[in-house]
Amino acid sequence: MDRPMQPSYDDAVGALHRAPHEAWVAERKRLAAELKAAGDKAGAARLAKLGRPPLSAWAVNQLWWRAPEAFGELFAAAARMRAGDAAAAPARRQALAGLKARAAALLVEAGHGASEGTLRRVTTTLAALAAVGGFEPDLPGALAGDREPPGFDTPGLAEALGRSVAEPAGQRLEPSGPAAPPAPSVPDALAGEAGRDAERRAAEARDAAARQAERDAERRAAEAREAERERERQARRAERQRLDASLVALRDDLGRRRREVERLAQDAQATIVQAEAELAALGPPD
Repeated sequence: MDRPMQPSYDDAVGALHRAPHEAWVAERKRLAAELKAAGDKAGAARLAKLGRPPLSAWAVNQLWWRAPEAFGELFAAAARMRAGDAAAAPARRQALAGLKARAAALLVEAGHGASEGTLRRVTTTLAALAAVGGFEPDLPGALAGDREPPGFDTPGLAEALGRSVAEPAGQRLEPSGPAAPPAPSVPDALAGEAGRDAERRAAEARDAAARQAERDAERRAAEAREAERERERQARRAERQRLDASLVALRDDLGRRRREVERLAQDAQATIVQAEAELAALGPPD
C-alpha cells in the first residue's frame, strides 16, 4: 500500500500564503504542527517564525495563486523590456493595470478595504517583481513584505540609447560659404564605447538598487515578524492575567465555602448538644 506523502516546508509555506489574511496566524500554527508531526521539526520551527505579510503583499500573493496567466503576461513583457524591446512597455502597463483591478476585486471579496494606498503598494510590488523577474529571496507567491522596484528596470534602454548615439540621423549642415567643410561625424568606435559605458553604469545602478530593495524587504519582513511576535506576547500576557484573576476569584470562593461549611458544622454540633441535654432532662424512658 502506498504511504501518504509527507508535507514539505515549501508546500506548507505555499498553503500558508494562500490562507485568508485574518486566518493567517491560526493557519501558521496548524501547518507548523503538521510539519512537526511529520518529523520535520526544523521546518516547523522555521514556519512558526514567519510573520504575516501586510495586506498589500498578501494581495500580491493571492494574485500569484489565483491569476498565474496574468502574472505570466507581466513577466513576459518585463523580460522583453529588459532585452531592449521598448515596444513592450504598453503590454507591461496593461498587465499591471489588469492585476491592479484583480487585486481590488479580491480585497473587496475578502472583506478588506481596497484603498488607493493599498493598491498603490500592490502596483509598486508588482513592478518590482517584474523588474527582477521573480520573487527571490521569497518563494513564489509567498512574499513576506512589500517590494520597491529598482531605479532602472529596463536594462535594454541604455543599449538602445547607445545605438541612437552610434547611428546618427545623417543630417548635414548646409555650408555657410563656398569653403566651409561638412561637419565631421562621431567615430563609430567612440560611439560604441560610450554606449557600453552607459550600459555598464545602468547595470551597476540596477544591481545596487536591487540589493537595496532586497535589504529593505528583509528589514520590513523582520519588522513584521517582530511585530507579530510582540502581538503574540501581548496576547499571552493578557491570557495569563485573565487566568490569574480567575484563580484568585476561585480561591476566594473556596475560602468562603470552607468558612460556611465550618459554620454549619458548628451549628450542627450545637444542635446535637442541645438535643442531648433536653433528653437528659426528661429522664429515662418509662
